[in-house]
Amino acid sequence: MTKITEIFFDCDNTLVLSEELAFEACADLANEILEANNIPDRYTGEQLIKDFVGQNFRGMMVSLQKKYDFQIDPEKLEEYVTKEEDKVIAKLNAKARPCVGATEELEKIYAAKKYDIAVVSSSALRRVLASIRKVGQDKYFDEDKVFSAASSLPKPTSKPDPAIYLHALEKVGKTASETVAIEDSKSGALSAVRAGIHVIAYVGSYNGEETQKQMAAALTDLGAKTVMYHWSEFEDRLKDIENDVSVDVQSSL
Repeated sequence: MTKITEIFFDCDNTLVLSEELAFEACADLANEILEANNIPDRYTGEQLIKDFVGQNFRGMMVSLQKKYDFQIDPEKLEEYVTKEEDKVIAKLNAKARPCVGATEELEKIYAAKKYDIAVVSSSALRRVLASIRKVGQDKYFDEDKVFSAASSLPKPTSKPDPAIYLHALEKVGKTASETVAIEDSKSGALSAVRAGIHVIAYVGSYNGEETQKQMAAALTDLGAKTVMYHWSEFEDRLKDIENDVSVDVQSSL
């Protein structure tokens, strides 16, 4: 038996349906940066999701610079990061919705008081707080239990770097072996796995059964212990980990 005492929740497309809104907002900014560097390629929000899902804007810009072999001045990058946060937060405040069933499950977990809970995200802290406040999930998390790879670390980073998970473990005073993370992306799952944390792969925010099955397989290949297709399955998937049972990725379909 594995004794779990802490649950870490990713935010974007795990608790809150925010990825499409965020990438829609930052596509124009990414294209502005490409144009400023005389690069003809342009991105839509959908293309950005395909290439960079799970990364924060700073991580995305690092990837773009590598892909197209150009450099952004550090001071200018910080201006872009702030500008992107403002654009995304405006979108979230207008349109963000919770992932189906997530708020109901949070209410159960919070009321039971069996597990400590925290949010661990790549996104900027302002963005994460805006997301959970918009959908009414902020009441379940103390602000000092919301961690951001972009804002909470001495040196900003992004998943799949495990730094933010290691930081969160230190701050909440828990070990990786007694912690579960719920992640929907490859970079997020890999970040938690690299930190030694048990991972439940959540694929319910992906469109279409085939895409969900593909992501389930990809995330288990990276080390996720079990797969959740809907938040109503959470208790069973947590029991899988507590009982050291791995579930077939298609079992819930």
